[in-house]
This record gives sequence, C-alpha cells and structure tokens, in this order.
Amino acid sequence: MQIQTFKIKGMHCASCAGIIERTFKKVEGVSLAEVNYGTESAKISFNESKMNPEDLSKKIEPLGYSLLLPTTNNKENTSGKKQEKLSEIKEMKSKLMSAIPLAVISVFIMGWDIFAQYHAIPEMSDIVKEFFHHLLPLMATYVLFTIGKPYLLGFYRFLRYGKANMDTLIGIGTSFAFLYSFIVTAFENSLRPFINVDATYYDVTIIVITFIALGKYLEAKSRLKTGDAIEKLLNLQAKTALVIREGKEIEISINEVIHGDLIIVKPAGRIPVDGIITEGNSFIDESMVTGESMPVDKKVGDNVVGGTINTTGTFVFKATKVGSETFLAHIIKMVEDAQGSRAPIQALADKISSIFVPIVLILAFITLGIWLVFGTQALGFAQALSMGLVSFVGILVIACPCALGLATPTAIIVGVGKGAKNGILIKDAGTLEKLHKVNTIIVDKTGTITKGRPTLVDIQSLSDLKDHEFISILASLENKSEHPIAHAIINYVEDPARAKNVNILLISNFKALEGKGISGVINDKEYFAGSVKLIKDLGINFDNTKLEQYTLQGKTPVILATKEKVLGFIMVADEIKAESKQAVKDLHKLGIKVIMVTGDDEKTAKYIASLVGIDEVLAQALPQDKLMKIKELKSEGKIVAMAGDGINDAPALAEADVGIAMGNGTDVAIESAGITLLYGDISKIVKAFHLSKMTMRGIKQNLFWAFIYNIVGIPLAGGLFYPIFGWTLSPVFAGFAMAMSSVSVVSNSLRIKSKKL
Repeated sequence: MQIQTFKIKGMHCASCAGIIERTFKKVEGVSLAEVNYGTESAKISFNESKMNPEDLSKKIEPLGYSLLLPTTNNKENTSGKKQEKLSEIKEMKSKLMSAIPLAVISVFIMGWDIFAQYHAIPEMSDIVKEFFHHLLPLMATYVLFTIGKPYLLGFYRFLRYGKANMDTLIGIGTSFAFLYSFIVTAFENSLRPFINVDATYYDVTIIVITFIALGKYLEAKSRLKTGDAIEKLLNLQAKTALVIREGKEIEISINEVIHGDLIIVKPAGRIPVDGIITEGNSFIDESMVTGESMPVDKKVGDNVVGGTINTTGTFVFKATKVGSETFLAHIIKMVEDAQGSRAPIQALADKISSIFVPIVLILAFITLGIWLVFGTQALGFAQALSMGLVSFVGILVIACPCALGLATPTAIIVGVGKGAKNGILIKDAGTLEKLHKVNTIIVDKTGTITKGRPTLVDIQSLSDLKDHEFISILASLENKSEHPIAHAIINYVEDPARAKNVNILLISNFKALEGKGISGVINDKEYFAGSVKLIKDLGINFDNTKLEQYTLQGKTPVILATKEKVLGFIMVADEIKAESKQAVKDLHKLGIKVIMVTGDDEKTAKYIASLVGIDEVLAQALPQDKLMKIKELKSEGKIVAMAGDGINDAPALAEADVGIAMGNGTDVAIESAGITLLYGDISKIVKAFHLSKMTMRGIKQNLFWAFIYNIVGIPLAGGLFYPIFGWTLSPVFAGFAMAMSSVSVVSNSLRIKSKKL
C-alpha cells in the first residue's frame, strides 16, 4: 500500500470534501481517504497494483473535481500550484467586477421599492418601472449563466449523480428564483388573476450570486495567506550550487547536486543542501530554521543545513544530504503533513457537514410546502407563494456549511505554520489539540535541562599562576587527549573571547595515564592533569574537601599539578541550559507539573532539579522506568507530555500523550515524538503550549461563529419568527451572511499569525 497526499482542484465547500472522500472510499484498492477542505488536499492510501493516481483523479472528474498530480520538483510543483491559485483568484476578481455594477443597480431598485412602500420616497414612474422591468431579466440571465455557472453545474450534478454540495444549494435556490421570475414575466397577463406578478426575484438572483462570489473571492485571498509558512520555507531553498568537479568551479542547479559533491559557499550566499564543512569557517544565520537570531560559529567538521545563510567567510563543505533527504525538505514535509491532518475536534464538524446539505434541501422544500399549505389560509395564495419562495431560497443560501468546514483546518494551517517559523515542528493536528490539555510534563536531564555535553564551569588556581597561564598549561596537555573532558577544556579556550589570552604550548613526552589522567613536559617542566587518585599516587598532600562539595553537584574535577604540588583545578559539568530555569517557571505558570526522569545518580539529579525549580525527580532510571512512570501517571488520570532526545527516550516519547523531541537528539527520538523542537531549545516547550492553546481557542471561536450563523439564520430565513414578530430574512441578506461567515472564520484564524507566543 502507498500513502500519498494530493492537492484537489474544484473544491468549494466542506461538503465537497465529504463527497470526494466517500467516492474514494468506494474505489477498489483504496484503504484510506482523508480529504481536507482547508488545505484542499486528499491523503489516500491505495494499492498500486489495483489503482494509480491518474485513475483516482478520473473517479472524481465527473463530479467536477480532479487531483493535481505532483511533479518531480517539489518547489516548482508548489510554486505552480500557487500560480494556478493566483490565476483562479484573478479570474474570480474579473467576474466579480462585472457583477458588482449589476448588483448595485439591483440594490438601488430594491431599496427604492422598500422606501416607497413606507412612503419615504415617491414611487417609480411607470416609464422607469417598465425600463427596469425589461433590464432586470437581462442582468439576471448574465449573472446566473456566467458568474453563477459553478452553481448551475452543482445543480446539474445533483440531478445526475445525486451528489449535493454548497454549489447545489446556491444553484437550486437562485435557479428557482430566476425560473419563477422568468415564468411570471413571460406569462404575466395569464398569471395575474392568480398571483402577484409584480413580485419577481431577479434582484435576488443577481445580488445573492454577487455576494457569494464576493465572499468566495475574499475567502480565497485569505486562505492563500494561511499557507504562507510553506511558501516561506520553500523560498529558503537555494536555486543553484557552486560545486568543485574535476578541479573546476561550476554552478549547477541544486537538483543536480549529488552525495559527496564539494560545494563552495561565499559570504551572503545561501547554503544549497545539507553537509559537513571540510575547509574554512564562518558564522551562519540559521534563524529561518531554528528561530534563533544570533548567527552560529561553524568550523571544519561542523554540520551545515540547506537554506541557511552564510554571513561572513567563504568555506567548502561536502554534500551529505540532497533533495528530499535535506533537513529543510524534512521540515517542509512535516509541516505539509501536519497542516493536512485532522484534529479530533474536527470530527464533529465533518460529521455535520456530510449530512448537512441533504437535510437543508429537505428542510427548504418542507418550508416551501408549509408556506403554501398553511400560509395560503392566512395570507392568500399569492403572498404565501411569495413568502414560501423567499424562505426556500433564503434557507438554501444561508445554510452553506463552508464556515463549518473551514473552522478547524484554517486554524490548524496557521498554527502549524506559526510553529514551524518558531522552530516548533508539529507532526499532526491531533498532537496540537492534545497538547493544550497536558497537566504533567516529564523531562529528561541530559540534553533537555542540560546541554548534554561536558562544559568547563569553574577554574580555581591555587598557585602564583594567573588564570590564563594556568588554563594555557592545562589546555596544552588536554590538546593531546581524546577524552570528552579534554574536548570541554579545548572548546572553552577556543571561545573567541578567551582565545587571544591563551597560548597552546609545545609538549614533549606526552603520556596517557589510564584511569587517572595525563602528563607531559612543557618548558622542561613535567605537569600532570587528572583525578584525585592521580594526585594521591604522586604522593602530594591535598585537601579535597572542597572538591567533594563540587562532586555532590554533579561536577567532575580535573587537577593540575607538578611532582611537588597542586597548582589548581577546574570543574567540568553538563551545564544547565540558560533557558531551563525560566522555562520551568513558565510551565508552572501554565499549571503544569514538571518531573525530571534521568539515568544520573540521585544527588546530582536533585541538585540540578533544585537549581531550575523542578517539582519531582526520578533518578537512576532505565528506559523501562521512564515508560512505567508515564503509565503510572496516566493511570492516575494525568495527561502527560514527555520531552527527551535520546534513543533511550523513544519508548517513553511514544507512550506519552504528547511526545516532544529535542531536535538536537537522535532520529529515533524525533520519529517517536509528535512535536520536535529544533536545536533542543527547552524554552520552545512553553511556546508550544501557548501555540496549542491559541490554536484551540481559535478553532472553538470559529466553530461557535459557524454554528451561530446557521442556528440563527436558518429559522429566520424559513420564516419561523414571522407569525410572532413579523421577522423574515431576505435571500439577499442570507447571501451576505453566508459569505461573511466564511470570511470571518478565515480572518479569525489568521489572527493567530499576529499573536506572540
């Protein structure tokens, strides 16, 4: 079975999504079909031996839809889709511009009639009335058969295939209004004794279709903005790469870059693909991928990410990932999949939308029948027919479920896109929905609360040596070692702020003293660096009470000595991330309990926890202990999130209600999690919670307004309040309300973009 996501052409409303989904599910070889109106896409799982994308497209083409089949180049394909969408919007605008003047004339005539009835203005003269009497049918014919063509096709497909969508409702309503008016106009004298032949509804046809066309145009423009995140990510991709082949520099398309290519990147150049620096160094702006504004220092051996920007020096790197393998391509795929996925809250809207159109059709005909049967007794046949027709058209027009179908996906699209721009990658909409309910979060220590690598955190010189002299001797010794602690010392002295004061000195007779430390001769003097055991073996008297206090804090000492005395020591530790304390504090403000689960010893774990304000600690935990802790919390009714970065965290990430992978971790952890925080920034956990709450609030607001429009509008349009209050709803206002409901839902979703996380 193959799972693919396709863009769909021709979707107009939420019921379109239901029709397409039901059609695909009936196709032999299709095991899964999820159609999303918000993204105008379908996720389909199908058996390639029985069905292919071209055949799938043919199944829905008679219904007025088609699949946009992908090309080989993702960027060009997406760009082409956008251009096609822009062309559609341009065509919509052109048609709308031709209809608006006709709608204005219709509103003018309608307004004149209304005000004249209340004697606010004089009635039209017979000449003016006769002129408009002949003009309106011509205007209505043009609007219905050009601007309203999609709605007529919807009516036709309903009659032929029995498939009803929003176009069907509008098509039936406006066609009935036009047909009734046309019959009255054509047989005016014959029908005068039976009905009010002065009451025609050409203006309703014109204004309703124009309002709906205006609403669809505004909705299409607004929805185009919801996909900005994908477009911006795609724009990060370089178009060309300067590669070295056969000793020559040549510029090629990034599609032609292969594994192992040596690529030159000059200042202000965009890095084309992922790779490892082999020559040179620079500061690279990774803000569009990580959300961090400060450029990152990169040197030989460091990884670079395609799409990021080289700010200063020129360097050469070897391509390790190309095409769809790159980090940026992976992000784009994750964002696209998440934007196209469904949140559980959408199930209600989908269920209602799928049965809504048939129910509305039945309700509209019942309402017309009630007006004709009961209204005739109270008002007479002519007025009852007029009121029944107005109610019939009004219900069909206002009941469009577009706003209902847009309520969830538009908010998800914007929310997921906003997350991506802030370095928060969300795997699916369900994860985004669940996150706002979380009340307990389990965090790993190493790589989540701490940096996950040894860092020099303290220097204590116990001799006449100045700090920079002391560290120069120690760094010179450690420069020959491959131990992780040695790397921490070298990284410390290579910091640009310190490098100018530290000299790496020549060493002779270097020795690695297994399990104890190292030794070497500098300027004819032998130095030793290592543990307390090494100092004891040298026979040097040394009070290590102070060191014991440090070791209780999870720090590891490295002592520098000669044969005669201790010169001082440094402390190396897995340093707490600068943002950890504030992140824990912010999580507490959200009412979330923070538990740290680590494989480290209990004293170190409790000390680290006390520094950042963590509520509970589980130390010396194996992977299965983390898993059991999550199961225990879930059995107590807690909704649990887990943040981790290692292979040992993968089972716990999968078991948690929401798994959060720190993006500097392993691929296994990232695949097991629902959310990935790029570059392991724990402060992004808080932003992810804010994003979830913000998006869910937007969805609930959207659903409220979508339901309110229909709950209030349908009874009002049907004339339910007419016998009591004399209230009814003109199809003209019904069309305006329907159009504005979709626009308001999309606009409300777009508000998420401007809010601060």
